[in-house]
Amino acid sequence: MSLKKATLVLNTLESHIENHNISNTKVSKSDIAWHIDHSLKVINSVVISLQKSDPDTFKNNFSFLGKIFFTLGFFPRGKAKAPKYVKPPEVILKEDLLTQVQQAKTNIETIANLNENAYFKHPLFGHINKKRVTKFLVLHTTHHLKIIEDILTK
Repeated sequence: MSLKKATLVLNTLESHIENHNISNTKVSKSDIAWHIDHSLKVINSVVISLQKSDPDTFKNNFSFLGKIFFTLGFFPRGKAKAPKYVKPPEVILKEDLLTQVQQAKTNIETIANLNENAYFKHPLFGHINKKRVTKFLVLHTTHHLKIIEDILTK
């Protein structure tokens, strides 16, 4: 999966900032701001982890579950809980979302220059290296974009 696709989903996420205060409890207990903030925190923390990782310690331990979801091309809803470090704060300000989007755009551009075995450790999928990271970011962001679309339309 290309970095262009990651940029495209990031731009789509950014386009929903104007709807950040909208919620629909039939779809999600969280509002649109929560989904945007969480997605941006994931993108930024994943890329920072890649940048800080030691490629020599990469283990090809990508889990069976990860292979299934990557092959299917989506994550099921309501099955996973966001780790603390990518959970949004109680109050999410529009300005913070805009700042995080800019950081994410800059961070995504750095992926191309990283070592092939730069990686981050996913709690369920194991080590995700540069080769798989763009697909992960696109799948994860698309998962939240679908929820945002449903909040707006259902």
